[in-house]
Amino acid sequence: MASTPMDIDDVPSTTITPTLNITRGSNSATPLVSTVSEVISNFRPTKLFTRDDVKEGRPNPHILSIDFDNQGDLCMTSESDETIQLYNVKEGRHDKTLFSKKYGVKLAKFTHTASTIIYASTKENHAIRYLSAHDNTFLRYFEGHEESVTNLSMHPGTDNFISCSADNSVCLWNIDTKQFTGRLFLNAPTLSAWDPSGVTFAIACPLSGTILLYDYKNYHKGPFSSFDLIKVLGPAEAEAGLKGWTKLQFSNDGKHILLGSRGKGHFLLDAFDGTLKAFLRKPNGSTRRRAPDENDNPNIEGSGECCFSPDGRYVLSGGKADIAVWDTLAAPNGNKILDPVHILEEKREAAVVQYNPRYNMLATGDQELVFWLPDPHA
Repeated sequence: MASTPMDIDDVPSTTITPTLNITRGSNSATPLVSTVSEVISNFRPTKLFTRDDVKEGRPNPHILSIDFDNQGDLCMTSESDETIQLYNVKEGRHDKTLFSKKYGVKLAKFTHTASTIIYASTKENHAIRYLSAHDNTFLRYFEGHEESVTNLSMHPGTDNFISCSADNSVCLWNIDTKQFTGRLFLNAPTLSAWDPSGVTFAIACPLSGTILLYDYKNYHKGPFSSFDLIKVLGPAEAEAGLKGWTKLQFSNDGKHILLGSRGKGHFLLDAFDGTLKAFLRKPNGSTRRRAPDENDNPNIEGSGECCFSPDGRYVLSGGKADIAVWDTLAAPNGNKILDPVHILEEKREAAVVQYNPRYNMLATGDQELVFWLPDPHA
C-alpha cells in the first residue's frame, strides 16, 4: 500500500483531536482540543493511499464502505477486489489486508471489539460473516437472507445489529447467536439506522417512500411511527422520494434523521415527527455510484456519500468533486432549500464519506482512500 503525503502531511498527530471541547487543569483557560465548528471549514486532504498491490494495467478497486472503530483509532474499507483494508489513523499508515476471495465482501463494520468485523457476502451465498481481524479467521456465519444484503447497522451500545436485504426482510441479530433473534417482512427495506440511545431503530423503504420507526424491545408489535416521504417532500420531489436512497442516519443529538439521495440533494428530517427541516442542495451533483435499491443501474454500488459530524450539527457530502458542508442550525430559504456553508476542495470523486467518531478527521474514497485533517495554518 503506497501512501502519498499531501498538502499538510507534516501536521503532527496531536492535531487529530477529539471533538469534545474539554479544558484540563484549573489554571488552563485554553481548551486542549477543538470543537467541530472551529475546524469544519479548515479540513484539507492530508494523506492519499493508493493500492500498490494491484497488477500493472488494472485500475484500483472501488472502495465500497468506510468504517471507524469505537475509539477512532482504526479505519477500515471494504473493496471491490474482495479485500478488507485496515489503517492506523493516528500513524496515518496502512496496517493490514484481509482477503475474502471466496465469499466477496461489502458493508464491513467494526463490532464493539476492534479486532472483530462483520460484513456482507457478495458471492456463494448471502450470509453475513463474523471475522477476527487478528488472524483472519471466521468466528460465525449469520444465515437467513435469500438475496443481497443492502445495509448493516451496529447497535450503538451492544453487539446487536440489523441487516436489510433485497429479499424483502429485515433481520435482527445478536452477535453471539447464529440464528437471527427477530425478523420483519417489509416492502423493499433497503436501509436501517439506530437512534443514539439504541432504543429505537428506523427502516427506510424507498419503493413505498416511507421510513418506519420501531421500539427495539417491542419491534414485533410493528412500527410506532411512519414517515411518508412523498407527503413530506411534496409533488415536485416525488421522484426523489421513491428511489436512489443511499444513506439513513440519526444525528448523535437525536434531533435529526439524514436521508441520503443520489438526486440533487439530501433530506434533513425531524427525528420526532418526520417533517422536512431542509433539502440539502448539492452544488456539484451526485457520485456515479448506484443506490442499494437501484438494481437496474450498472454502476458500482455505494454505501452513502454523506454523513453527520459527531456533534450532529453538520452534514458532509461527497460528489463528483469537492466535499460540501451544511450547517443544520442555518435557516433554509422559503422553499426549505439549504445550501452548503463550506466547500472543501477536492479534485477526486468522493463516493464514500465518513467522519471519525472520536477525532476531527475525515476519510473519503472512491478508488483511493484519503485522510483529511484540519489545516492548523488556516
